[in-house]
Amino acid sequence: MPVTAKKAQQMIAAAVEKANEIGVPMVIAVVDQGGDLVAQLRQDDALLVSIGLSLNKGYTAVAVKMPTAILGSVSQPGGQLYGINNADNGRIVIFGGGLPIEEDGKVIGGIGVSGGSVEQDTACAEAGLAAYCS
Repeated sequence: MPVTAKKAQQMIAAAVEKANEIGVPMVIAVVDQGGDLVAQLRQDDALLVSIGLSLNKGYTAVAVKMPTAILGSVSQPGGQLYGINNADNGRIVIFGGGLPIEEDGKVIGGIGVSGGSVEQDTACAEAGLAAYCS
């Protein structure tokens, strides 16, 4: 089943709830299996740079079919994927906050969150992903 606008909005709402809980304004983006935007929300006072970062984190999670944090660990100097962040005109993000959305073992979309620390972004993305699965 594709990631629908309704499901994306539910995911965003869950990520926003987590962002409010930790007290950090975030930008949350949900993309489809082609990495195209389904829905995005910028909370009041969230960083402007987080608009593009959240979208690209979601895109990256789909494009490489893995969490952006894992990609970051294998793309460091000497790593197997060193330099991948230069692919797709620099759209590939190599730090946490992007997670693939999987259904029946297939990546069908992604969620990207930006605005706080990597740990905060990842926590909010995880909250959003959990809403997809419920």
